[in-house]
Amino acid sequence: MLKIRSCKRQAIVLAAVASGPASAAPPADMNIATTLAALMLVVVVILFLAWLLKRMKLPGIQGSDSAMRILRQLPVGQRERIVLLQVGEEQMLVGITQQNISLISKLEQPLSVDTGASGGEFASQLTNLLRKHDKK
Repeated sequence: MLKIRSCKRQAIVLAAVASGPASAAPPADMNIATTLAALMLVVVVILFLAWLLKRMKLPGIQGSDSAMRILRQLPVGQRERIVLLQVGEEQMLVGITQQNISLISKLEQPLSVDTGASGGEFASQLTNLLRKHDKK
């Protein structure tokens, strides 16, 4: 009789251990909520990076038209600037405001502009800095 009771107790203990606690598995809505939150975070990060790239106006990302190039820009206000354009063989000085774009002057003598300084200045400085850092 003692063996039967101990076998029943062992069977009850084994059944309780095998079933495990009910709170061990997370509920299904918790998995869906965390998945949706992670997805929304990824979408927000992608949209922020796209906005940031648009604001940076990197020359490598924008389409390059060799017939028309912006050589230099000079901000003169919050949203106003003076721009030196190269159109074919001519150079033009243009004023840009929020409402319009005005031709200030066509330059009779084209200004000499370093081609490496306009777009690759940051890249060349970064490369030099990385080379100096690697040598140390």
